[in-house]
Amino acid sequence: MISRTAPATTTLWRPVGPAELALLEELDWRAWPPRLPEQPIFYPVLNEDYAIRIARDWNVRHDGAGYVTRFEVDTEFLTRYPVRQAGGRTILELWVPAEELALFNAHIVGTIQVVRSFS
Repeated sequence: MISRTAPATTTLWRPVGPAELALLEELDWRAWPPRLPEQPIFYPVLNEDYAIRIARDWNVRHDGAGYVTRFEVDTEFLTRYPVRQAGGRTILELWVPAEELALFNAHIVGTIQVVRSFS
């Protein structure tokens, strides 16, 4: 009998507005939608507090509502993306080139979950 163990995963978060949330639902909560031409980078964040700040302070102001999503990605795969510090020491992101998003999506383990909402 072959025994398979699940890959080690890393928890990531992403703040989204209502439009991106609707696209996630269309994709059965299993993948991120393709980036728009003006979005060359997909950037999930490494901590929930940072995602909350963006969803609450940016998405609500610009989109009327903000949501924090949480999802798991194969840790070994993520080593290809260096952690980027986008401000203070806890403002950490991964920068995934838009052309690699399908590959990134293939390494999501489980589903994307909404864990907070703001309006």
